[in-house]
Amino acid sequence: MGKRLTWWIIGGLVLGLLLGWGLNAAYDDGGAGTAKLKDIAWGLDIPTQMFLHLIKMIIAPLVVSTLVVGIAHMGGGGAIGRVGLKAFGWFVCASLVSLTLGLILVNLLHPGTGLNLPLPDVAAASGVDRTGFDAAKFFTHIVPTSAIEAMATNDILQLVIFSLFFGVGLAAVGEKGAPLVRGLEALVAVMLTVTGYVMLFAPIAVFCAVAKALALQGLGVVGDLAYFMATFYIGLIVLWAVLLGACFLIVGRRTGTLIRYLRDPILLGFSTASSEAAYPRTLEALDRFGVPPRIASFVLPLGYSFNLDGSMMYMTFASIFIAQAYGIHLDWGTMIQMLLILMITSKGIAGVPRASLVVITGTLSHFNIPEAGILLILAVDHFLDMGRTATNVIGNAVAATVVARWEGQLDTPEAVEPVVAMPHGTALADDSFTEYGTPRN
Repeated sequence: MGKRLTWWIIGGLVLGLLLGWGLNAAYDDGGAGTAKLKDIAWGLDIPTQMFLHLIKMIIAPLVVSTLVVGIAHMGGGGAIGRVGLKAFGWFVCASLVSLTLGLILVNLLHPGTGLNLPLPDVAAASGVDRTGFDAAKFFTHIVPTSAIEAMATNDILQLVIFSLFFGVGLAAVGEKGAPLVRGLEALVAVMLTVTGYVMLFAPIAVFCAVAKALALQGLGVVGDLAYFMATFYIGLIVLWAVLLGACFLIVGRRTGTLIRYLRDPILLGFSTASSEAAYPRTLEALDRFGVPPRIASFVLPLGYSFNLDGSMMYMTFASIFIAQAYGIHLDWGTMIQMLLILMITSKGIAGVPRASLVVITGTLSHFNIPEAGILLILAVDHFLDMGRTATNVIGNAVAATVVARWEGQLDTPEAVEPVVAMPHGTALADDSFTEYGTPRN
């Protein structure tokens, strides 16, 4: 089923591109046709939003159950602290590398040079709400006031904090907490089966998402910023090479196998531009690759808040592109200062809509670059978001794999093709998580 789902998603992607291009060519006339096109796009967005809602429906119980069970099986705060320190060490290094690569490549390729855009009025706004970017709010927001509220809003960072405390508490009470652990193990098995059902709708969601984006934007807007988009994707290719190269140095030749295991979540993240959509399949792929669930379920949720490598690169790349487009010269000292500010302010804002744009807008104002410059890239942001989301999936999967290797707990991989749950009761995978009660084959 895994390979068939991949081909169905690719088919949905291709058909969506064709339909979107055809709709844009047929209706985008600036008048009544454009109005009808917006109505069609509104209809196309419904299946996509339904799929994303289904994904959000399973995220909270999946994150909490896998993380709590994983922590309970670690057996103590020492192991949790050790894994956490290794994960954060990798996150910081990966973020610095991503930001630095974006900084270097945008200065080598100069995608904004030559546009010579006139400076807008100082009062011109970007239209992006910057209220989500506030250091004080971030630190107070980390700790949930209610676990139920955190689950209802799918706040990944708050869910991680709650799960940490709950998992450590379960480990501390020992045998008294065993029934709860077994119940959560059963919940994991159920949620993974539900994930299999939800993934059956992925090709339809991909088809509608791509068709809507291209129908509204058309090929023209892509052509206008084609060089900017091409240089950014070149940057992502370089970043992939660096991340996978580092993984190869630590994990060895199995790195190539890891990519094969991750093809579904990468493709799903790319086509939907949603990291959340790829989370369940990434967790499953890592388990089959040999990353223990207690590590994967701990590192992945943290990575969704602190290790968005594709988004990191985009922040420096887009910020300096906008400065180049307005003819604003930034010396290297200023750009390094920008990099360090982005390193700090970008953490923990994964739940903010258009999180990268929020951080970029705040950074532009800090360096007296017109905030309205963000409008330059808004038109193609969806197409760029597809690439950086796929990169975020790779970055977090590599982080979990590397931490497992450092812990000496990277198991032997299993069959590349997962057996996805079907409505007639087939198991999601023959080899569900060892810690969750089903032994590996």
